[in-house]
Amino acid sequence: MRIDHYSAVHLAAETARTLAARCGLPGALPDRAAVVASELAGNLAKHAVSGSLYVQPMPLGGGLEVLAADRGPGMPEIRRCLADGYSTTGSLGAGLGAVDRIAAYFAIRTEIPGGTLACARIAPPDRADAAREAVGAVCVPAERETANGDGYAVLDTGGSRTVFVVDGLGHGEPAAEAAQAALRAFARAADQPLPDVLRTVHRALRHTRGAAAGLLRHHPDRVEFAAVGNIRCVALTAHEVRRRLAGQPGIVGLNLPAPQVRCLPREPGLSVLLHSDGIDPAWTRSTSPFLLRLPAPLLAAALADRHRLIRDDATVVVAGPHQGLT
Repeated sequence: MRIDHYSAVHLAAETARTLAARCGLPGALPDRAAVVASELAGNLAKHAVSGSLYVQPMPLGGGLEVLAADRGPGMPEIRRCLADGYSTTGSLGAGLGAVDRIAAYFAIRTEIPGGTLACARIAPPDRADAAREAVGAVCVPAERETANGDGYAVLDTGGSRTVFVVDGLGHGEPAAEAAQAALRAFARAADQPLPDVLRTVHRALRHTRGAAAGLLRHHPDRVEFAAVGNIRCVALTAHEVRRRLAGQPGIVGLNLPAPQVRCLPREPGLSVLLHSDGIDPAWTRSTSPFLLRLPAPLLAAALADRHRLIRDDATVVVAGPHQGLT
């Protein structure tokens, strides 16, 4: 949602409440999700330039995630802004303090004058661990489209974590049908070797328009990558982009090449992400220290908000092994 007027704040709150209920959040949590969305959207409406709110299920399920992103001017006193009673506009100033109390996980980073990114996850106590997992994702349709031709999934099986990103050819309903068929096939085959997963998805897409598809699998000592089509893998640390990998030529569902698996060694502090071609790949050539140091949910939000090509569906998933966020 674009938060370009204060009237959008009510829409954000109602959207969060409805989606939280659809996610199965019990008791007062849907109302609390509405408070979180309202406070974050209100801050965007009052203080920010080009503010957007992303309201979605948590990447690993079990709760709701609200992401806020803007293009400036940034928050010069971010720690004071998190304290109840602090305000720069004469209001009660309980906004970010309330978000911090309600959320099972809350992160906020700011750059002056570049802008601010925030993530709040609302989950019941038995899903608090999932709320703190180092996984971030944004998946949005092309501008003026309601059907999303992209999709993603993150599944933990057999001691490893597997990430799947699919981009149905084109956009609109036919692309969405291909993406959903691919997600169903992935769910059936997620514990298989990566080439076998791609072959399973390929068979499932034979009667669709086809797709690009990419996989990451996190092991304790390495990360495996396999992809066909325009799905990109980027490995980065807090200091630099370490590796850029692209998928093999081909179309899943039409002409699948013999899948190749490439391995990256597991390094301390290494983050690995997948993104579809709705994210401009040029972002890797001009990374800032601010971007490189973002936690997974905020990195996904930054890439989707600042490097998205709006005429195409766009997906980015940042995922590490089982570990908590900071």
